[in-house]
Amino acid sequence: MRTELAGEPLALADAVGEELRGAAPLGVAYSGGVDSALLLALAVRTLGAGNVVALLGVSPSLARSERARAHETAAFIGARVVEIETHEGENPDYVRNGVDRCFFCKDELFTRISDEVVAAHGLAAVAYGENADDARRPDRPGSKAATNHRVLRPLSVAGLTKAQVRLVARALALPVADKPAAPCLASRIPHGEEVTPEKLRQVERAEEVLRELGFSDGRVRHHGDIARIELPTAEIPRAGEEEIRTALDAGVRAAGFRYVVVDLRGIQSGAFTLPLLAVGHRG
Repeated sequence: MRTELAGEPLALADAVGEELRGAAPLGVAYSGGVDSALLLALAVRTLGAGNVVALLGVSPSLARSERARAHETAAFIGARVVEIETHEGENPDYVRNGVDRCFFCKDELFTRISDEVVAAHGLAAVAYGENADDARRPDRPGSKAATNHRVLRPLSVAGLTKAQVRLVARALALPVADKPAAPCLASRIPHGEEVTPEKLRQVERAEEVLRELGFSDGRVRHHGDIARIELPTAEIPRAGEEEIRTALDAGVRAAGFRYVVVDLRGIQSGAFTLPLLAVGHRG
């Protein structure tokens, strides 16, 4: 991992470092996305690799490809990974899939960390990768779980926006610096419809098809028999090319869907949650 920084990236990294001092040994709730990866890298930079452990929650809602890439990124950073098996799928409040589903997921993760990991690894603190933009969004119930468990949020406290997170990540040459957001698989299921392992497997298999066909990003929303595919708007026309269209239709139907449609609005962050909160947002 590149460690030499200058200018704005250096100032931002040092600001996060100040929030981390005195927190060793530190556990970082880690998903492999750019936010948690940057936090992990800055924790290693500030505290040393021996004082940091990446805590990766593993459950059916984490795609296998995301799990593998998280390990690769942690290896690049030079951080050790401890996998924590979580069981949010056994919680009826999570399964019912209300707008607060993320709270129960994060609460399960942080509870497992508190009960099983903190003492075993002698951790002084646990932190997670909320950035300053996340802190202002209304559709982040997981932040309440972090507050309840006294989990640190150094990126948002230091004021780093998503753009600044990516800026510092690029300066450190992190392989996920430009990685698109990858919310958990459960986010593809409309609120009010139960989260089940079978639905998660269908979504995972269908999204693997998108990657195999070379789309740079994409989400498959689960609407019963219908798979509603969201793609970057510039790549939507490609989905209509005969060879791609045929392979896309066959692959997604093989994942367990009867109908395959492409949403002309493109990728929509918070597509199921924000409308229920009566908030207009695209990103």
